[in-house]
Amino acid sequence: MAKILFKQITYSLTSLIHDIELGEIGLPDIQRLFVWEAAKVRDLFDSMYQGFPVGYLLLWATDHLTNTRHIGTTSKQVKTPRLLIVDGQQRLTCLYTVFKGHKVLTKDFKEVQIQIAFRPADAKFEVADAAIQRDPEYIFNTSQLWSDSIDIFEFVDHTKRYL
Repeated sequence: MAKILFKQITYSLTSLIHDIELGEIGLPDIQRLFVWEAAKVRDLFDSMYQGFPVGYLLLWATDHLTNTRHIGTTSKQVKTPRLLIVDGQQRLTCLYTVFKGHKVLTKDFKEVQIQIAFRPADAKFEVADAAIQRDPEYIFNTSQLWSDSIDIFEFVDHTKRYL
């Protein structure tokens, strides 16, 4: 009987983010650093919002995981991950860092926080900048929507004045 080399597993976005945060999914050291420009991150969120396909992730399960790092930074994992991201690292990194509001280490070895803004009135995503920060129609930093410290009802009451 042939050994199964690949199997398709469906993960929810919530599960992926949770597993990254727990250290269950990591990066092999051979993976490059984060190279996407903020506009490409914005485009990913826009595509997901519109329901377009955004590709597959290829995760590698092995018992011999060494030389790994946490997604989004260069810090070493506290826990040895059970899965390594082989393909889809840029997408998964930007999703994790935007949803969690964490910084990402860029190809220039700079830690930056990617802020994606959203205007609910016309469902428009933008890379947050000073002008958008002053525009009351935008949710300036969508990371705040998934923060544990936000009172979502208070946030909605404040935001709906501008819709």
